[in-house]
Amino acid sequence: MEIVATKREALGKKNKRLRNERKIPAVVYGEGIESTILTIGAHDFINVFREAGETALIDLKYSDRSDKVLIKEVQFNPVNLTPIHVSFHKVNLTEKIKAHIPVEIVGETESPVVKSGEGLVLVLLNEIEVEALPSDLPQKFEVNVSHLEAVGQNVLVGELKYDKSKVELLGVTSEDMVVKIDFAEMKEEVEEEVVDEAALIEGMEVTGEKPEAEEGAEGEEGIGEKTEGKAKTEGKAEEKGKEAPKE
Repeated sequence: MEIVATKREALGKKNKRLRNERKIPAVVYGEGIESTILTIGAHDFINVFREAGETALIDLKYSDRSDKVLIKEVQFNPVNLTPIHVSFHKVNLTEKIKAHIPVEIVGETESPVVKSGEGLVLVLLNEIEVEALPSDLPQKFEVNVSHLEAVGQNVLVGELKYDKSKVELLGVTSEDMVVKIDFAEMKEEVEEEVVDEAALIEGMEVTGEKPEAEEGAEGEEGIGEKTEGKAKTEGKAEEKGKEAPKE
């Protein structure tokens, strides 16, 4: 795979004109070369990117030279998702590099448990980091789930097919699950449990209101009795005070 590019002088707002011409601003950098700004054709890049992704080596040709590069970063328009800028990384073919390799699931519609509607494929690892020479990087890890027949069955990292003598997996063990079959109706069961719990809490709140109300009523009654007794005592004192002058 190859992409033919041309050196670019225009920067900043002038890049909008390039995009209107179906061209994409790009840059190439890496060991042994100076960073160079380029222009590439949008149609050619999209076709190569679909096949190569970010893990396959590409021949980038510009200014009478050709470099082995990886597509390092692609920026997309957030509205129409078209690429608006691309970064290429020139690699040293004799040095190992690290890369994240995507996991691709195939055979999902052929799995008996999925076809019956009883189970669904739950992907636990969308990508796996590896270390290898640039020319030995796998483009993807393909996982066939057509043989999975029951809920609970899975595919482990140790079952993946790749050249173990050239590629080292990072951050995972052979016993880690890549995918597994789970119950298709698990979400509905959880929702029902939440509804039952809410009803139970509501019932507890209703039961708890009555004792508080009764306690409050008794408190108010006690205060009323004390107030009435105090008023009677004060009344008698006033009567005695009025009778004193007659003596």
